[in-house]
Amino acid sequence: MAAKRYINLDYPFKNSPQGFFLNLNSDDAKAIKADLMHLLLTRKGQRLYNPDFGTDLLQFIFEPNDSQNLTDISDAVKTSVKKYLPNLTITSLTVTPSPDSDYAAVITLKYTISDNVFDIEDFVVISV
Repeated sequence: MAAKRYINLDYPFKNSPQGFFLNLNSDDAKAIKADLMHLLLTRKGQRLYNPDFGTDLLQFIFEPNDSQNLTDISDAVKTSVKKYLPNLTITSLTVTPSPDSDYAAVITLKYTISDNVFDIEDFVVISV
């Protein structure tokens, strides 16, 4: 019997039922989604030895929902994904004002990954 292959840390972080410190992904689609979530929710400067990894989404918290801020959020997401997940193709990215607050936004990102090994189409929704 072949050993199970683990790819990366699951998102959100949770205890591992296998006895690892954190739960690990063994599925390609879940691993890619976890990589995307880790990238988007990591603040630039937070990762040791890679200070440019992540996004500046936290700077938009409590900023008004004007068109400039919504465009800047979209640009921040596109730039980070292009740099750190080049095999991920963004098929749709919308940043809309949150219906719950004048100072929050909802990011809906649909993406695909196609190569010779697998084809994945999925989405994430994040509130900032």
